[in-house]
Amino acid sequence: MTAAIARAGRAFGRFWLDFLVGDTPELFVVTLVVVAISFGLASSPRAVAVVVVPLLAFGAVVMSAARGRVRQR
Repeated sequence: MTAAIARAGRAFGRFWLDFLVGDTPELFVVTLVVVAISFGLASSPRAVAVVVVPLLAFGAVVMSAARGRVRQR
């Protein structure tokens, strides 16, 4: 019985890892960094967060696209 629970737990963990990370682990890490920075900016003026967080997200997308172009060559 405990082996079945352990196997189900590992399968559940592998599913979420594949779902969240997928083919581009760098996007997962960058997403965590952007979320952490946005939480850190919670105590700063709102205008700072409104500017910084979208710029970080845009930078992450550009970085991922550039890496994807390099990988295809």
